[in-house]
Amino acid sequence: MAKIVCVLYDDPVDGYPESYARDSIPTITAYPDGQTTPSPKALDFKPGIMLGSVSGELGLRKFLESQGHTLVVTSDKDGPDCRLEKELHDAEIVISQPFWPAYLTAERIARAPKLRLALTAGIGSDHVDLQAAMDRNITVAEITYCNSISVAEHVVMMILGLVRNYIPSYQWVVKGGWNIADCVARSYDLEGMEVGTVAAGRIGLAVLRRLYPFDVKLHYTDRHRLPPGIEKELNLTFHPNVESMVKVCDVVTINCPLHPETEHMFDDAMLGKMKRGAYIINTARGKICDRDAIARALESGQLAGYAGDVWFPQPAPKDHPWRSMPYHGMTPHISGTSLSAQSRYAAGVREVLECWFENRPIRDEYLVVNNGRLAGVGAHSYSEGNATGGSEEAARFKKG
Repeated sequence: MAKIVCVLYDDPVDGYPESYARDSIPTITAYPDGQTTPSPKALDFKPGIMLGSVSGELGLRKFLESQGHTLVVTSDKDGPDCRLEKELHDAEIVISQPFWPAYLTAERIARAPKLRLALTAGIGSDHVDLQAAMDRNITVAEITYCNSISVAEHVVMMILGLVRNYIPSYQWVVKGGWNIADCVARSYDLEGMEVGTVAAGRIGLAVLRRLYPFDVKLHYTDRHRLPPGIEKELNLTFHPNVESMVKVCDVVTINCPLHPETEHMFDDAMLGKMKRGAYIINTARGKICDRDAIARALESGQLAGYAGDVWFPQPAPKDHPWRSMPYHGMTPHISGTSLSAQSRYAAGVREVLECWFENRPIRDEYLVVNNGRLAGVGAHSYSEGNATGGSEEAARFKKG
């Protein structure tokens, strides 16, 4: 029987919810490209409840324990004395989330001799040292597409929030003010702006489709060019590289995976190529942007705003400059963990585990690493190597 260690974020500060704002969520059976939603044999939860926090347990405990497996659920993931470190030595499977990542560095993988599967409850497996996983023949999988539309909706919200100066305007109301001039001094219309996405995969393309009705001019760059029919439908301008695209854009949204080729892509040099007063929205991974370069660009006015929900490391230390830099719209990493998305990625985790224990193939679109090499979505979207360097700083959050 297997031991499964599941790392999830903490419950709400007021306790695990006993009721919810809505009684149900819409049923979705397929994604825009035709891929079906997760299809486990059974579910032990009602869609729409909190599954991504510790008490939610991804709805897995009954299923796993009924088969004799051991499930350990914790949010304590950082530092040498954390619960995750203590449980790794005999864990066969580690489940983690992008929102509260259990960084599986090469050192941690070496301390987990029985580890065979690293499973992401969500999309994006950069918290795993993929090179070390390949070297150890550890399977890495994620629940592809489960929350792509969730993130795309979040991107559009953040673009509008920055361009229309929503957050400061809301704060004036909370403070009892009616300061219209202060609210509109940094407020513009999105209409007519040049908007570009770095990567036009599932999330990037969904963002483009949602922005098209706003009468903006759309741009994209990707190592896989979109079909001509889609370019024509959305009136897209393709750019062969990021540098050529950012020069013409008023808004840049980052939707590419983090791997060695994209780490710190947006540094001082790249930001210097952008229009003065441009906006960046990053819901991909925090490490794609140089932390201090972003803060400097906001302070100098090179950027008019920066918003996103991804940081490095996660959770971000309390003195992280993105918490206090001007003109930002940052949130914790929440775009892909709405209650709607949680139901899909929890179902996907259950599907993968059913396949694993029954020795059935995992869907190719879920695979990142298999048989010692990049596979499935991993071969399409990632590069070999490691992007977990510096993740030990996450331990500073609970000490700050």
